[in-house]
Amino acid sequence: MVSVRATRLPFFVYGTLRTGEVNHDLFLRGRTRAEEPARLIDAVLYDGPGYPYVVEARGGVVRGEIVTALPEAYGELLAALDRLEEYVPGDPRNLYERVEREVIRDADGTAVRAWVYVAAPSVAARLRDRGELIESGDWSAG
Repeated sequence: MVSVRATRLPFFVYGTLRTGEVNHDLFLRGRTRAEEPARLIDAVLYDGPGYPYVVEARGGVVRGEIVTALPEAYGELLAALDRLEEYVPGDPRNLYERVEREVIRDADGTAVRAWVYVAAPSVAARLRDRGELIESGDWSAG
């Protein structure tokens, strides 16, 4: 059995939750202990309707931030981010899936396990077929 503490991973954010973006202050202000530049390896970024999608793909790199929640705010933040991403565990209608992945801190190159919201399989297939790839892997760079 997995303990609750073991699942308290930081979050890797790459779109509207990044510092300076529209949802950062709405969801993260007062709930985080640290926010650090980081990158997700073997993933690419696609433009969406006002927000991006991560799609797993060998050789790609997505730029974002590792967000570490305050311990006392973790449960509330996890629930708020799941609602924002319209993620319900096991729901086939999800646009995103919350998955555990390794991300790399830019400051020191260390690997960290984090929650990442990636495009659900049906969305990822559609994006691969006809989506607009963000070549830089950095949604904030425009």
